[in-house]
Order: sequence, then structure tokens, then C-alpha cells
Amino acid sequence: MGSVLILFLAMFTVTSAAPGAAAPAPDEHCGAGSAINFDASDFQASPRIDNTWFPLKPGMQFTTTGTVTSTVTTTGTVTSTVTTKRTVIHTVTGLTKVIDGVKTLVMWDRDFSDGELVESELAFFAQTRNGTVWLFGEYPEEYENGSFVGAPSTFIHGLDKAQAGIAMQASPRTGTADYVQAYAPKVDFLDCGDVFRTHQRVCVPTGCYNDVLEIDEYNPLEPDAGHQRKYYSAGTGLVKVTAVDGTEQEAMDLVKIKRLSSPGLREVNERALELDRHAYEVSRNVYAETAPAEIAAPR
Repeated sequence: MGSVLILFLAMFTVTSAAPGAAAPAPDEHCGAGSAINFDASDFQASPRIDNTWFPLKPGMQFTTTGTVTSTVTTTGTVTSTVTTKRTVIHTVTGLTKVIDGVKTLVMWDRDFSDGELVESELAFFAQTRNGTVWLFGEYPEEYENGSFVGAPSTFIHGLDKAQAGIAMQASPRTGTADYVQAYAPKVDFLDCGDVFRTHQRVCVPTGCYNDVLEIDEYNPLEPDAGHQRKYYSAGTGLVKVTAVDGTEQEAMDLVKIKRLSSPGLREVNERALELDRHAYEVSRNVYAETAPAEIAAPR
């Protein structure tokens, strides 16, 4: 009886202490002050994205071109470099997709290496009422020699411990804490952002831009990857990408801005919907848990 009484008292003590225990602090994956503070109620009912530095208007298409120089280590310490030409076509579709109760806008990116398609990706963005743009996930299909080989880097907020992150702050300022752009531990995805410089001047094939915002991006899980510097122009968005250190040096410039015609946007929507449907067959444990993408009602 004495043993039973002691056990009962121990259980009662633990149960009584639980309500008063402090909740664990959110992880700060990108350093002090970088905890993800996600609240679905902060987002707009419609997925309109008009952030000055990251505007996404359906029907807009942006083409960036450049090179990727990779450092390859062969036997021992012998290294060589390989340079490929890269073209990425970013298209803002007229599709929406609900993720964790938030209606997101769908971006379709096509990535070409030396003229050959290597990745076709759907990415999902939404904006809070105060103007911060969040990334809710990505479905990147990979191709080799023109053939589909899988989508192993798929992540969606709320599934497999993946968390949405900030694609662009409402009012970026230097001297503030780094922030998480997205976190998906199952696929080793962690991007961090730092407002590096403001009021820059950048010239690319589409023109010269003043008052450019420079964001430093890095992945703490891959220190050898170095850093990327991304340059955003007010009203346009991403205009240039450069690299600092790392085994892959990427340099990209905005070379074309296009507004699709109504038939052009309809075609883009259909092709993106095909990709969305294919994702349900490929990613049965993650993507298949989401609601299908839909064509947004015209405003």
C-alpha cells in the first residue's frame, strides 16, 4: 500500500505541475530573433500580393539568365570548374491553392541548364494584411535528359514538420534580425534572409534601377554553399542575383519582362494545373494532402 500511495502522489505532482510549465521557446533557425511567428489569421482572404519589393500580379512573366560555375573535386585535392548557362522563367499564374487555411497564389518556375529543362516548379505565396509575403511551399519536379526523375525536394507548410517562412518583409531595414524564408527538415531545406544593403543602383539588360534592396541569403545547414545576394527593385521585384563564396557561383540578370495576353495566361494556367495534378501522383505523402489548385475568379 505504501508503494501504491507513493506512486499515486508522484502522478498527482506531475499532473498538477504540467499546466504551469512554460511552453518551449520557438526554434531560432537563423539566429537570435529569427523564430517563425506564423498566424493564419494574419493573411488576407484573397491572395493579392502587392508588396513593393515582391509584387506578384497574375499574368506577369520574368526571365532571368546567367551562368552557374561549379567547383568539382576529383581525386585528392585536384579541383576543376564547370560553367553552365542558366535560364529561369518565372510566371505568376492565375491559380490559387489553399494551404493550412490560407489561400495562396501559385508561381510557376521553369529552370533550364544549357537550354535543357532541369526543373519545373510550383511555389506558393501569400501576403499578410501588413504587407509581408510568405512562402508556403514548393513542388519542384526534376528532369534529366528531358525525362522526369522525381520531386524529392517537395515541401508544404504544415506537413512533415515543414514551416512557411518570409519571402519578403513588409518594410525591410538593415540592422534587423535575420529571418527564416522557409524550413523543411525532412528535405534539408532552410533558407535564411538578411537585409544586407538598401538604396543600391543596379543595371541589367531590362534597364538601370535605383533604390535597390539587397538581401543576403544562406543555408546554415550547408555552410559550403556560400551566400547568394539577391537584388530587388521597387515595383519590379528580383532583378539580379550574385554569389559570395560557395562551391556553386551563380550570376543571374533580369533580361525580359512580359505581360501575358488573356489566351497566354489561360495556357499557363492549364499547364500549371497539369503539374498540380501530376504532383498528387508523385508526392502521395505530402502534396496529395493539399487541396487542388484552382483558377482564381477574375476581380
